[in-house]
Parts: sequence; structure tokens; C-alpha cells
Amino acid sequence: MPEEPIAKEEGSPESVEEREAESAADAAVTSALAGAVPLAVGPERVVVAEAQRAADTESMPVEVAVAEEMAAEAPVAEPGIVLERKHPLAIRWMHWINFPVLFTMMWSGLLIYWNDSIPPYAHSHEVYRVGIGSWTLFRFFPAWFYTNKLWDIRYMPTTGLGYHFFFMWLFGVNGILYVAFLLISKEWKFMVPLKSSLRDAVQVTLVDLHLKKGLPPQTKYNGGQRIAYTSVIFMGLGSLLTGLAIYKPSQLHWLTSALGGYEMARWLHFLLTLGFCGFFLVHVGQVILAGWNNFRAMVSGYEIRRAEEPSLEAERGKF
Repeated sequence: MPEEPIAKEEGSPESVEEREAESAADAAVTSALAGAVPLAVGPERVVVAEAQRAADTESMPVEVAVAEEMAAEAPVAEPGIVLERKHPLAIRWMHWINFPVLFTMMWSGLLIYWNDSIPPYAHSHEVYRVGIGSWTLFRFFPAWFYTNKLWDIRYMPTTGLGYHFFFMWLFGVNGILYVAFLLISKEWKFMVPLKSSLRDAVQVTLVDLHLKKGLPPQTKYNGGQRIAYTSVIFMGLGSLLTGLAIYKPSQLHWLTSALGGYEMARWLHFLLTLGFCGFFLVHVGQVILAGWNNFRAMVSGYEIRRAEEPSLEAERGKF
């Protein structure tokens, strides 16, 4: 049979030494927890530390309850960004249809214009040169433009006419549908220039040139975009009318005469094409500067915006 442990008397030297050791361990643990001295005691520190953790565990539910109550009373933070509808589906479709159509119209127009270069510099009515009388400062499409080591697009005016006459109807129908949708959906209110648009356009240009900081407030489009996108609609109408005047100068003699005659109609048609080229370059450059968010909006229809910015849906609700 194992021997039972013999109880120690309270006044015995062993019990006094054990109590003193426990007191010293308690004091060391308390000091260590307070950060006063490093914890360096014997095995008794484990017992005291476990007791301290048990005490913390018992008081934890009260602390958690207080923390939850404080969190419930705290104000809820508003979201920093929102996902908002920017471009309707119809506008996106007509935008992406118009790009290849307009590109094909320009390409086929170059094939047609080659006819006016034979023989070079012999036609005083050339519409793609800059000069006075017979003196020419420069030509937009010199001989090397039509034939070089990379391509040869000479002797293709009939091909150009076929493409031009086919895609001009797509260009016209797409433009008419675009304007009709703007009017029906009232999206035109986002596009038509305001009284402050010219001033805002100047400010936006200065910011883009890093000459000034701080963009003016805007909704869907800024002042510069309002002026540019509205101008493009009238440029498209002008290209369609001048093109018809060149295409049917006899049947539409009243239109050709109103435009100043056949040669003037050619001039206007070519200048409008140059305007489209300039708009295309600036537009692509601005899209690159604006970043992926702006490009994605024309693909998906939605844009990530700051919550404090004016809401497009709220503006649509006012129409």
C-alpha cells in the first residue's frame, strides 16, 4: 500500500518557506505583467500565469458586451466609391458600330482622292493641298503616300467608290438612330453645351497641359466633352450632306448650289474629314489619359465613381 502524504504543520519551517516562495512568485508575475521587471521566477510562475489568464477569461464577456454596444452606437461609414450606370446600351452599340464604319469611309475616300493626283500638281482645283494659285506649300497626300515599300493603293478609285457608297448608308442610318435615341431618352441633356461649357473647356485644357490644377465640376461630361461631342454630330451631318452633293450633283443640284457648287462641296467634305481625323486623335488620347475606368464604361455601361460626386441616376431622374 502506498504511504499517505504527511500533512505539514502551518508553523513548520517547510510551510513558511513555501508561502514565502509563492509570495515572491506572485510579486514577480505582477511586476512582469506591469512591465516593470522581466519575468524570471521558478516553476511557480506557470501556476500564477494560468490563474491570471483564468481571471481575464472570466471578465472577457463583459468587455465584449461593452465593445459590441459601443460599435452599435458608432456611426456607419459611408462607402467611398459606387458603381453607377453611365452609358445606355444603345449608345454603346452605336458608338462601336460608328468606329469601323467611319474608318472604312476614310480609307475608301483616300482611294477615291488618288484620281485627283494624275498628273501630280497639274490640277489647280486640288482640295488636298495648301497653297495660293499655282504655288503649293504642301500636299496632304504626296506620291509616296499611295505607293511605297509597304503598300500600293494606286489605281483603286472604283474599289474606293464601292466601299464609300455602301458604308455611307450605314454611317447615315447609325447617325440618325443615335440622334433619335438622344432625343427620346433625354440623354442629350448630358451632351448639349451649357453657358459655362466654354469656360470649363478652357480650364480642362489648361489642366491637361499641366498649366493649372483643379478640374471644374461635371456630371457625365465636362465642358470640353459637351462641345466636342455636340460638334461631332453636326460634323457628321455636314459630311453626309456634302457627300450627297458630290455623289448626285445633278439630281441634288439645289443642295450642291446651296453648298457653293461642286468644288466647294468637295472642299467642305475634305475639311470635315480632316476634322474627324483630329477628333479621333484627341479622343483616343483623352481616353488613354482618363484610364481604364472610362474605357470600361463604354464597354460595360458602368463606371466606378466617388460617392461624393454628383449621381448620374439622380440627374436622369430630373429629366
